[in-house]
Amino acid sequence: MEIKRDTSVEDLLIRYPSLSKTFIEIGLPCQVCGQAFWGTIEELAQQNNVDPANLVKKLNKKRHEIDEKI
Repeated sequence: MEIKRDTSVEDLLIRYPSLSKTFIEIGLPCQVCGQAFWGTIEELAQQNNVDPANLVKKLNKKRHEIDEKI
């Protein structure tokens, strides 16, 4: 699954629940950290003054690491 700006945060965390750690490290709310967010990665990033491109890059890097372990 390639993560893009328009990827749903909910869909991403259903498929890769451990990516919640990446959101937490950056200081972003997500479903598992108490402040549910139901939009896209880009919307979440913009609402929290985070560069969406950088967030997508970090998430894809972590996703790739997870996929390699499987």
